[in-house]
Amino acid sequence: MKGRLNLFQAMMLRWRELHPYSAVHVVRIDHRLDPARLACVIGGELAALGLTGLTLDVARARYEYRGGPATPSIAVHAGGDDPTPVLAREIERELNRPFTRDGSLDPFRFFVIDSGPRFHLGLTYDHFIAGGDSIVVLMQEIFAGYCGSEAVPDQARSPERYPATCRRLFLRHPGPVLRGLRRVRQMTASCRRSVRPRYPGGHDPHNAFAYCRVDPPELRALTTTAKAWGVTLNDLLMAILLHLLEPLAGVRAPTERRRELAVGSIVNLRRDFAFDPNTTFGQFLSSFRVSHPMPPGISLQQLACDIHTETACIKREKLYLQSLMAIGASGVLWRFLSREQREGFYAKNYPAWGAITMINVDALWGEAGGQMPPPEYLRAVSTGPLTPLVVAVTTAAGVLHAGISYRTAAFTPAEVDRVAAGIVACAKRLAA
Repeated sequence: MKGRLNLFQAMMLRWRELHPYSAVHVVRIDHRLDPARLACVIGGELAALGLTGLTLDVARARYEYRGGPATPSIAVHAGGDDPTPVLAREIERELNRPFTRDGSLDPFRFFVIDSGPRFHLGLTYDHFIAGGDSIVVLMQEIFAGYCGSEAVPDQARSPERYPATCRRLFLRHPGPVLRGLRRVRQMTASCRRSVRPRYPGGHDPHNAFAYCRVDPPELRALTTTAKAWGVTLNDLLMAILLHLLEPLAGVRAPTERRRELAVGSIVNLRRDFAFDPNTTFGQFLSSFRVSHPMPPGISLQQLACDIHTETACIKREKLYLQSLMAIGASGVLWRFLSREQREGFYAKNYPAWGAITMINVDALWGEAGGQMPPPEYLRAVSTGPLTPLVVAVTTAAGVLHAGISYRTAAFTPAEVDRVAAGIVACAKRLAA
């Protein structure tokens, strides 16, 4: 059986023509490393889940899992007493390593940071094959297989790997699709009011990586504050990100046409598709953006509430489907653009300075049958041409891990370190 890629997946294939578009998940395993056993568990899981023998036809946007055995190669690195620097280095390296572009390919790479009594297992995947929720379920299976008594999983748990594409989604939700078409002019006007991200380093697509951690008391303060203000945690994090990026955007005169600052957010469409991450492997994503004039002195609370007003409308009217239609239209234009035009297409026409992508590992881990609380878990996602900075927010066991990938052509390491420190400092202030 062959499957057809959906609109967001097809867009990712276009992006990876310019630079690898991958994601990395890392889970800490509090057992000593046995490389042979780990390889056996990983190979057994991939084969049992039917995630082997992948072939990709880029021209026709079609793929097929042909099955067969898996022989994963696992790169092992010494982590020492503090594995964080080595882990950050390997994540950055993985984000910039390409996968095979067409034909037969293995979309998974594994690495280990060995710290003696425990190790961190990293999985890098070609992002078009899956959303982060499917990968969390896969990592839970590998984790359970390695930590438990069964080295080879039950062969009866193969999930659905050829889910329906966006055509079915649009037919299920015709009202929001029509409303989204009527709001195209509003989206266009918002983009024209937004300051374009700057790339002083030119078109170098290299991704760098930074990391910060928000501990349980501060994460509780974030969630409590969001609830008290009547916003979501994602709204609050978008507001924090806007506050931290605003100084990097430079002076914006209120009389200028481009005076607003925009950030984006990734949306998981599984509920709209009616797919369960434990029974369907794949990628069901869209995105939206919010822009704000960021007047001097605006409080974090007011900014979060303003963002919530916009995101509540987007969710209520399912305007994130509008993004999928725009993706389809951009795919038609893409073939007529030069490489240079493709590199600057989104910065020019859909400007956003950063984006948030959130995953609640606590919920996914428990639903997949994993023992609670889940282990330490963090992620990173390639920036792509859409935005020069992506904050991959992962909550697990009461801790918020923020993996920040960024274009070195747009930001310096010192600037991103200030963003990472600012996230932690803001959480601490709210907890005080």
